[in-house]
Amino acid sequence: MRPARTAPPRPPKSAAAGAASRRPATAAHLQRPRRAAVIELFEREPVTAYVALGANLGDAAAALRQAIGALNQLPGTHVSAHSSLYRTAPVDATGPDYVNAAVQLSTRLTAPDLLNALQALEQAAGRQRPYRHAPRTLDLDLLLYGDARIDSPLLTVPHPRMWQRAFVLVPLHEIAPARVGPGALAAVVGQGVRRLD
Repeated sequence: MRPARTAPPRPPKSAAAGAASRRPATAAHLQRPRRAAVIELFEREPVTAYVALGANLGDAAAALRQAIGALNQLPGTHVSAHSSLYRTAPVDATGPDYVNAAVQLSTRLTAPDLLNALQALEQAAGRQRPYRHAPRTLDLDLLLYGDARIDSPLLTVPHPRMWQRAFVLVPLHEIAPARVGPGALAAVVGQGVRRLD
């Protein structure tokens, strides 16, 4: 006959308390911080931000339309305007023509949080970076974040090369003409940009 099993002795109260503090957080534990983050998000004043979209792999036009919908679903964010789609030849790169667009966002996300969200959407769309200027399933660039000027290792706003690119300026001018003056458009007039819709 096997001896009856006995429960292992309980640790002293102080040890049990220490073990509890090391347990993984459950959904109940995480609920309060998430609520606090949401409250903090909606206490911020919305900022008008502009994002450039591009793709040249797969069904690029469909990828951009899907991305516009996804941007509209970001926390504390909605798309207040979006441009037509434009076809452009790659700049400083090879590969198929790009489809490009621009969107205007009203967002309560901070600029770094918005950048993280854009990169997550790129990754979800299958974006890979095997080398610089590689063809892309989706490319999202934060162009402007209100009137902020940001220069950090991860983010530069206004986008440092936006004024050199017709595929950015032409769609941006369509939705925010006050942001792109005639001189800026004249400087890139030689770059081929064709409106699709």
